[in-house]
Amino acid sequence: MPSKEAAMLVLCETEGQPQEWQLDQPEMLIGRGSTAAIRLNDRQVSREHARIRRVEGSYVVEDLGSKNGTFVNGEPLIAPRTLQDGDDLQIALGFRLLFVDSEATAPIRLVRERVPGLLLDPDSRRVWVESEELDPPLSAAQYRLLYLLYENAGKVCSRDSIVSTVWPGAMKEGVTEQAVDALVRRLRDRLAQHSDREFITTVRGHGFRLEAGPSW
Repeated sequence: MPSKEAAMLVLCETEGQPQEWQLDQPEMLIGRGSTAAIRLNDRQVSREHARIRRVEGSYVVEDLGSKNGTFVNGEPLIAPRTLQDGDDLQIALGFRLLFVDSEATAPIRLVRERVPGLLLDPDSRRVWVESEELDPPLSAAQYRLLYLLYENAGKVCSRDSIVSTVWPGAMKEGVTEQAVDALVRRLRDRLAQHSDREFITTVRGHGFRLEAGPSW
């Protein structure tokens, strides 16, 4: 098990267990080359792509003149930047690394982060928005809706699929469009308590979509 004294980088994937690296060295190179401590074997990644340094208890990331760039929370990394818990680090076009600080409360194992700034733990049904846990927790209906949208991030979920997921066993005719709209509105309100971002988009005539953020 990794030490609790060091931060972590977690490679976010849509399937399988996320890959983790403990930031337990003063400097750690990210790249495609054999000398990289965090090796990402893809031609889009430069041999020496980026570097993370520990500076007085904080972690600073800098791009090393990579061809395809380094991004933090979707923004190009122009100058060295101190990482904050929950920051989304993109390497080139194909790799997303989540920075988890040593004092983070979110368990590392839950990270299947399909939407930047939003984490779900299916076992405990806990939800973090911008690294802050929702308290009180979502209602059962709100969580089922969010989980459906989260698992299909970037795709439209129809009203029928929402009814089937949120109210299993209920007749579709017995759940009105107004009930679905009210549930979506309440979920939006809860997420908005911790973020100015509009996570859920209404696709008129089709349903709702949880925005997956920048294209990776």
